[in-house]
Amino acid sequence: MSFSKVYSAQTSLLKAHLIDIEVDLIKGLHSFSVVGLPDKAVEESRDRVSAAIKNSGFPSPKKKNQKVVIALAPAQLKKEGPIFDLGIALAYLLAVKLINFDTEKKMFLGELSLNGDLRKISGVLPLVLKAKELGFDEIYVPKNNAVEAGLIDGIKIFGANSLKEVIDHLNKEIKTEIQPQTKTEIFYAEPESILDFSDIKGQETAKRGLEIAAAGGHNITMYGPPGTGKSMLAKAFCNILPRLDFDEILEVTSIHSVAGALSEDLVTNPPFRSPHHTSSYVSMVGGGTIPKPGEVTLAHRGVLFLDEFPEFDRRVVESLRQPLEDRTINISRARGSAIFPANFILVAAMNPCRCGNFGTEKECVCSPIQLENYRKRISGPIIDRVDMWVEVSKIDYEKLAMRGSGGESEKIRRRVEEARKIQKERFGREKIKGVKTNSNMSSRDVTNLLDLSGETRRILNNSAERLGMSARSYHRIIKLARTIADLNGDEKIKTPHIFEALQYRPKTNY
Repeated sequence: MSFSKVYSAQTSLLKAHLIDIEVDLIKGLHSFSVVGLPDKAVEESRDRVSAAIKNSGFPSPKKKNQKVVIALAPAQLKKEGPIFDLGIALAYLLAVKLINFDTEKKMFLGELSLNGDLRKISGVLPLVLKAKELGFDEIYVPKNNAVEAGLIDGIKIFGANSLKEVIDHLNKEIKTEIQPQTKTEIFYAEPESILDFSDIKGQETAKRGLEIAAAGGHNITMYGPPGTGKSMLAKAFCNILPRLDFDEILEVTSIHSVAGALSEDLVTNPPFRSPHHTSSYVSMVGGGTIPKPGEVTLAHRGVLFLDEFPEFDRRVVESLRQPLEDRTINISRARGSAIFPANFILVAAMNPCRCGNFGTEKECVCSPIQLENYRKRISGPIIDRVDMWVEVSKIDYEKLAMRGSGGESEKIRRRVEEARKIQKERFGREKIKGVKTNSNMSSRDVTNLLDLSGETRRILNNSAERLGMSARSYHRIIKLARTIADLNGDEKIKTPHIFEALQYRPKTNY
């Protein structure tokens, strides 16, 4: 009878793929089939599309005795979700010649409800980027996805409320046009945490450590008895991080969109992920039959806060080795493998022992073997990958009664931003690509960029020998000292910077 073809797209492993939707009609008894490795949601689109077409004022595909074959190409790629509904409906209507328009350079994305309304979908941003890359001129998305899609310039975005609205817009005989989405202006949302560093009394050492961690992107662990403010410090930490730039907003929003984790249209602040210590291995690193991003990827360009660090499953803790070192996570499964970004700042909190009283005036009820087992839950390789270990001790009650002046986090953030600016200029001057903070430097970058004076080098070498540092720890100390120097506005790494960096190494009885 007839044939038609329209274009759609989907995400797989954080990558966008162009999908051709082809419809062929053949005389015969009624049937409606979808081929091209569809999942259950795609197969169910037959009923959604049929009902949406009928309720949009067109004859239902089920009324005619015809064989409808819908092919989603490329055939070898698994098709997932309801994102093809809009494209399938338009392709069918084209095939039966109920509508007519030029399909070239147009892409259609959206889930249809039974009455023909368009529902919000996940993963729009990377799909719009892909459409622009492939030279498409127009892309049609649900109205609720238009703001997200409008981040991308150079392609017309049409946000529609229903199938009928799209058809009327495409039909040149009906003068009902959808106005293109204007370029989305970025307005930085208020941080999720309203905690200010001034709300946390005392703990100056911890605050200084967190400032250094924010300035250089360093991983940090806070240890101390319960109730000393470790969790509060971690939650306030996000308020001293620099805001995401435009490229980072695109990157982070794309990840959260694909994962279906967008609570707002855009992610404008560094993400703060705080999984419970009972979280599974898969939820942390990602995975599934078709790998999906986990917490370490959702924390990309932000913070991964692990409270009660030793209480996490050992397999979960050890899975952090690769992302803490390479800033990526490699997931391999039988049906596919993926490399997800995982460039986050690890902020961990832990008690000195299981009961939390070791080293305090309260009696510790843990036996020596329990103490040893508790500390062994964090392996040497993980300890080696954490740049800073900061003690958070009990606070005087008098300090708790003191009023905070407020605005401390804003002052710290300005200092952090200035230190980040110094790092950016240094890496730009040396033409080092892909490195934004000192913590991301490779050992080669450390050797080439961070030259120490003879006396400073001697002190570092003696300390490394005395403490039995690994090569990794040695380089991390230099990077940490470089961040401290940047915060102080010093051109060279000096001996006091090395001494301060060394004090953040883990103690025997942490």
